[in-house]
Amino acid sequence: MKTLILYLTRDGQTRKIAEKMAQIIGNTTLISLREQPDLPEAHLSQFDQIIIGSSIRYGHFDPILERFIQQHFELLNAKRSAFFSVNLTARKANRSTPQTNTYTRKLLARIAWQPDLVEVFAGALLYPRYRWFDRMMIRFIMKITQGETDTRREYEYTDWQQVAQFAEKLRKVA
Repeated sequence: MKTLILYLTRDGQTRKIAEKMAQIIGNTTLISLREQPDLPEAHLSQFDQIIIGSSIRYGHFDPILERFIQQHFELLNAKRSAFFSVNLTARKANRSTPQTNTYTRKLLARIAWQPDLVEVFAGALLYPRYRWFDRMMIRFIMKITQGETDTRREYEYTDWQQVAQFAEKLRKVA
């Protein structure tokens, strides 16, 4: 079974998660939707399983994600498919599932695609890599939400065992 993993990443954590999943699933093609947002339907139809992952910044998914889903929801619904979101709010246990993660829940409610599996992963806080404005805004948000605020450090919240378990579910059907 051929698997396609499409991802949208801002700072690389979603790509890192997608790469880990590809290692576990096997026979997988990885494509950045930022680099190839207009994939033709003929290319997508070659795959038996399609997984899409996207990060959230300032409470929003990248507009490329919803445009892609709107263009291809019929094909996505006809195939085995999965979605995963990556965000910092998922670092909290009460925001780490598709049912409790507001961003993911709202996205799934407004799109026509209904993935077979959905997961939410905590991302990474990479202060030193951010531009000044983003570093200050994210620090402010983290302060309000009782998160890490030392802008000299990087924090990885991703639960790699959770990633492996999700990928294993996808591998078993692949």
